[in-house]
Amino acid sequence: MWIPVASGPWGSTCGPTERSAAPRSSRRNPPGRWGWTDEHGGTRTPDIQNRNLTLYPTELHAQHRQSGPRRILPSDGGTLAADRPRTIRLHRLDLRHFRNIDGLELTLEAPRLLVIGSNGQGKSNLLEAVELLTSLRSHRCSVDRDLIAHGQPASRLSALTGEGDSLQLHLRRSGGRQALRNGKVLERQLDLIGPLRCVGFSALDLDLVRGEPALRRQWLDRVVLQLEPVYGALLSRYGRLLRQRSQLLRRGLGAGVQQELLDAFDEQMALVGARLHRRRQRALWRLEPLAVAWQQRIGGAAEPLRLDYLSGTVADASDEEGPWREALADQLRRQRPQEERLGQCQVGPHRDEVGLLLGGQPARRYGSAGQQRTLVLALKLGELDLVNQVVGQPPLLLLDDVLAELDPGRQQLLLEAVGEGHQCLVSATHLEAFSSGWQAQGQVVELRRGALVG
Repeated sequence: MWIPVASGPWGSTCGPTERSAAPRSSRRNPPGRWGWTDEHGGTRTPDIQNRNLTLYPTELHAQHRQSGPRRILPSDGGTLAADRPRTIRLHRLDLRHFRNIDGLELTLEAPRLLVIGSNGQGKSNLLEAVELLTSLRSHRCSVDRDLIAHGQPASRLSALTGEGDSLQLHLRRSGGRQALRNGKVLERQLDLIGPLRCVGFSALDLDLVRGEPALRRQWLDRVVLQLEPVYGALLSRYGRLLRQRSQLLRRGLGAGVQQELLDAFDEQMALVGARLHRRRQRALWRLEPLAVAWQQRIGGAAEPLRLDYLSGTVADASDEEGPWREALADQLRRQRPQEERLGQCQVGPHRDEVGLLLGGQPARRYGSAGQQRTLVLALKLGELDLVNQVVGQPPLLLLDDVLAELDPGRQQLLLEAVGEGHQCLVSATHLEAFSSGWQAQGQVVELRRGALVG
């Protein structure tokens, strides 16, 4: 069993992985027009509710980024990257041995890609591959071997961005993943995230309001991951600590040895857990006004929307890491006797909940089906706006069998919200599921048994 050591790289105020996620210029940014720099490379700025929020390192980078197009010679015999429509951020997709897709090459030529096919033909798999390339995670699966086609040792996902970046992700049954960018193997897989970001919206998301708290935690984690890719490493780190600490609680070692080991685990869980708490809260604070504006536009102002971060650690709301860390360490220490009896951890980010309220009442219990769908749509449109604000470029929008669940009015509103600035990949069982506006701006492809038809 791995034992955490307080003096290791995560024992410092900010681990090396976290530091390296921020551009050097943002980490050294002095107080001035951007505000004042915190220990994580962000810049504090008060919002309208006087909460000290932090600009993400990615956000600072976007504000400083050169706006001129890059002229990169095409590797596919196509157009120069600078000559492609700016809306088309994902230009080519090449999948090998991914789920039921044995081999697929697709050039995206329009801002809307409409993927048509019967159930089980691979539509969701295609969109899932794009999600993996843009976030290194899948909302449908957490085990890589389940993503690899049956009987194959590995799967390869490749993409060419509109700016000419080549991205590859190799999934292997043995040996783990390998990420490449422009042909170079990356030492850190999270460095693959950057050229493209995405916001996904599937029929599964319609259960976001009425489903279990874990669904809302997973949704919030996906939001934070798009804003700050280093969050994925923190999330994985915390998951390992939680599993190993729970095993230790159930093992029942000698009192002295067990208490010493739990002290070491608690110190690390307090550190990593505080960083998760802080990032989740910050993302929800930034998202709330955007989602509220969309909810009012879609459903009117009669039932105002509120998003509450209900932390699994009792602490005063703060954008500072210190108070979160102290509160979590204290509660882990006080809860230890009870946790030893139960064999599981009772406090921390894994106990978080996101409160979704309409008119001050829980939407899960009191919202109608129509109100709940409007709420989810407002959250997704707010998420789209937030990623655009932070990253400085519009993310891809992945709509997986969700338009059929929306009435024509909400479909049209979604089309208007996306506008001309976002590239969309949308799946449906038949073309009639799309409004005329979607069809007019779309490139239509059909999938059958994991292969393109025609």
